[in-house]
Amino acid sequence: MSRNASRAMRPVVKQFAAALLGAALLLAANLIPLATSAAADKPPEKPRVSAEASKTLKAAQDALEKQDYPTALTHLKETEALPNKTAYDDFTLNQMYLFYYSRTNDMADAEKVLEALVASPYLDKADVPVRLRTLAQLNYQNKDYDKAIQFGERAIQEGNTNDDVFTLVDQAYYLKGDFPGALKSINAHMDVATKAGQVPSESLLKLALSTCLKLNDADCTTHALDRRIAAYPTPDNWRELLYTIIQTPGQSDPYLMQVYRLAFDLDILKGPEDYMEMATLANDQGSPGEAQRVLEAGKQKNVFGTAALKTHSAQLLESVKNKVTTDQASLPKIAADAQAAKTGTKDVALGLAYFSYQQYDKAAEALTAGLAKGGLRNEADARLILGIAQLHAGKKDDAQKTFDLVKGDPKLERLAHLWQIRARQA
Repeated sequence: MSRNASRAMRPVVKQFAAALLGAALLLAANLIPLATSAAADKPPEKPRVSAEASKTLKAAQDALEKQDYPTALTHLKETEALPNKTAYDDFTLNQMYLFYYSRTNDMADAEKVLEALVASPYLDKADVPVRLRTLAQLNYQNKDYDKAIQFGERAIQEGNTNDDVFTLVDQAYYLKGDFPGALKSINAHMDVATKAGQVPSESLLKLALSTCLKLNDADCTTHALDRRIAAYPTPDNWRELLYTIIQTPGQSDPYLMQVYRLAFDLDILKGPEDYMEMATLANDQGSPGEAQRVLEAGKQKNVFGTAALKTHSAQLLESVKNKVTTDQASLPKIAADAQAAKTGTKDVALGLAYFSYQQYDKAAEALTAGLAKGGLRNEADARLILGIAQLHAGKKDDAQKTFDLVKGDPKLERLAHLWQIRARQA
């Protein structure tokens, strides 16, 4: 079982004896009073135990109340052997057997008589969902996952929307290896929680993620990761999500830079290699100020622990600083060239330069101008940077609208969605 699944599999089967006792404690009213000759002129309002069975059942009941279980079992067996028992006698006998088995911790036999009780027309309809849940729990404990699913789903259909019932069914599908069934059950479970105005539990979202991984379904996995981060945007969850992307082979450098940009904003970069990689990507893609900021953050956090890393990072930082000096001196000319340009490519380059130096209002203005002119090689990338600039400039509503407009590249669309989650978190 995967780590995600093991963390998600919380115990759903706790103490069954109490539930079984609750099912069995209804029997006293069914045994007494019995039909008598004085009452023979009036039809009974509800079924009664027959006169033939009443003696042995009453004796069994008395023994159970005294916790004399061997004697109780003797009288129950005597009742079972009676040749002319009624269907209601059998129903009452099974209730008493249920009480006996729950007291003697015989869960296998308890499950059998509880099945018979659920199938009986004499069981109060209001009690059916709870009894079905208990049956589901007993079979789950016995690792009979097919029957756990059968009774769990019946309990849900009968109106038992207790979260533990849904969780038991989800986990039973997963543990029997029916991952399509598990995903269908999990999605139905989450729909119920959402309609009730509740956030699905993190354990449920982790189980959904593990199920998608078992199915080897990339789209399902992506959706599960994003759904979990939207509900529980913790640093650990962000780190797991973004490093799943970073460690996927074949990603382009511009896309990786955008992923690193979000990771840096969340302060979840893992180690020296990540700081060095992001700084190199930023420097190569025309954002030396951003590269300097990343390296200085890594230095302040003391992530460059070895002598070799300190030397390498110091050399890169010095090179970046030299580029920053040159780049900043050229900003006026870049701005003039952008203003005169027919297409928006130079405006976007100017916007990235301002972004690099945390001049977010100017960056947003230049990027907006570039997008309006058009002719861009990667409009989605430029629009994503615009949204980030607006967010950092304190214009959260504008940023959310801009992130909505990132279209044409599914990977960047997903990142835009993640930035929207980040914006709500911020």
